[in-house]
Amino acid sequence: MLQITQLNLQLGNKVLFENASATIFPGHKIGIVGANGCGKSTLFNLIRGELTNDGGDISFPKGWQLAWVKQETPGLERSALDYVIDGHHIYRDLQAKLEKAEQADDGHQIAQLHHELDAINAYTIPARAGELLNGLGFDTETQQRSVSSFSGGWRMRLNLAQALMIDSDCLLLDEPTNHLDLDAVIWLEKWLKRYEGTILLISHDRDFIDNICQGILHVENQSLNSYTGNYSTFEIQRAEKLAQQQATFEKQQQEIKHIQSFIDRFKAKASKAKQAQSRVKMLERMEKIAPAHVDSQFHFKFLPATNIPNPIIKMDQVSAGYGDLEILSKIRLNLVPGSRIGLLGRNGAGKSTLIKTLAKSIPPLSGDFEYSKHLRIGYFAQHQLDTLTKGQSPLQHLMLLDDTLLEQPARDYLGGFGFNGDQALDIIDNFSGGEKARLVLALLVYQKPNLLLLDEPTNHLDIEMRQALALALQGFEGAMILIAHDRHLLKSTCDDLYLVDAGQVAPFNGDLDDYHNWLLDQERQANQADSKDIDKENSAQAKKEQKRKEADLRKALSPLKKEADKLAKKQEKIAEKLSEIEEKMADTDLYSEARKSELTQLLAEQASLKSELEETEMEWFDYEEQMETLRANFE
Repeated sequence: MLQITQLNLQLGNKVLFENASATIFPGHKIGIVGANGCGKSTLFNLIRGELTNDGGDISFPKGWQLAWVKQETPGLERSALDYVIDGHHIYRDLQAKLEKAEQADDGHQIAQLHHELDAINAYTIPARAGELLNGLGFDTETQQRSVSSFSGGWRMRLNLAQALMIDSDCLLLDEPTNHLDLDAVIWLEKWLKRYEGTILLISHDRDFIDNICQGILHVENQSLNSYTGNYSTFEIQRAEKLAQQQATFEKQQQEIKHIQSFIDRFKAKASKAKQAQSRVKMLERMEKIAPAHVDSQFHFKFLPATNIPNPIIKMDQVSAGYGDLEILSKIRLNLVPGSRIGLLGRNGAGKSTLIKTLAKSIPPLSGDFEYSKHLRIGYFAQHQLDTLTKGQSPLQHLMLLDDTLLEQPARDYLGGFGFNGDQALDIIDNFSGGEKARLVLALLVYQKPNLLLLDEPTNHLDIEMRQALALALQGFEGAMILIAHDRHLLKSTCDDLYLVDAGQVAPFNGDLDDYHNWLLDQERQANQADSKDIDKENSAQAKKEQKRKEADLRKALSPLKKEADKLAKKQEKIAEKLSEIEEKMADTDLYSEARKSELTQLLAEQASLKSELEETEMEWFDYEEQMETLRANFE
């Protein structure tokens, strides 16, 4: 188990953990939640040994293999597939040793290494790596591209695949869905459910946590608080705990008020001075229970747009793409006030292309595209975080939009997005991704759009901000189109789902569970098509022939494997006897004149056993070679 005991840590002037303790049992999948900056990622650094704690202890079994997603990816010319396979360190180590043994023409070592490779199912490892990459959006051709050719987000996917490739006992996952689309999130969720080890998961995607985790570790007030169940269950338990805490706080405040009243009344009276002093000490000893601040720091809403036309946008037989490259065709879309559309579709299908066309970032290739002269677009995409002006504060960004805005109302508005007090005056240069995303949203909301185009708006946002965004979107009166991998946001804000697939945009008849089933069906169809394309291997005759060959191979290998296993056991017994003899020969008294005959006998036995071991190893190696030849001929 992973045991955290009386953990203490202070970074600079901030205390992150004070006597924090938690126990995580093997095989449990635990969600780590808490406000931004509370120490979730720092806890991972402590577990990995990258940071030293001030007190307490973190321990786990000595043999445990930890795996986590690297934050940096060097620009290697190595293929994506090879980079992911590198995550299986044992496999790569054995490969390197095998190459040296082959160069040295060391037959015994070669045989031993092949045996060790077989023990880790080495022949399946490239296929496993390919499966991971495919699930995360890399097709067969893309897997052969160099790591250096991918953008930052796709390199993070490679790092995730490499972490999953490691033969680990415990996975530390810090926001693994940040750079994924919905399809990849669904695939990753399915993979993690099958994972047999321990998982510690930091995520702001509540549906993702709900579907994977069986426990929650809440980082709050420098402590680690454990809850059973998933995130939805945690919310209920925490609400009950806070309600009880608030009631206890209010009760305590009444007691304090009563005691203070006694002190104020009698501290000047000599006859009551002793009792009054006793009450003063009682107040000093009394544990102060903090009031339960259940309200989120984020609170905002979309103000009514100045003008909401009807229709807002009308598209008829529109084609969209880039230059001569057509991505989508025959688009028919009529956006009216109250339209709430969630876009579904696999990576690369054209969802972002549609959003960019609607946002007028790229022109339509053909067709009728009409938009109201009163159109006011609120467009959110990840690249817009880079359009913020360095050297300026959130307050300066906001006041540039409205030069009539006074400072205090501006600061009040920014406070609803988490920029409280002097944070509104901080320059954005060192802002985190989450802080920049909140600022972009604040600027977007202030402009009173009547059409919202949101392309993955929740990346980097914590759960509280996502909830505030969902509530604000529910009150939005204009039209909205949303691309998101956060299923909770899609379910709570969208009335209609559209599927972008095969160059078309059409209403999707079903919910997100139906979309998951659609993805599985598409995967099955793709696998069937691939099978048909490869020498008609999907035919009944080919299957029958394949089964016959496999049966023949098993039959041919069976006696060889049986003999090889016998010889392997014989080697172990001989090695044990040799070890016993060498232990006896370590006795310095054995080399005295009085025990000369005993030494001679042991030396003879040692020589005989070594000779027998060498003969047995050569015989075993011969059987291994025969089996390798049979397998090669079978392939």
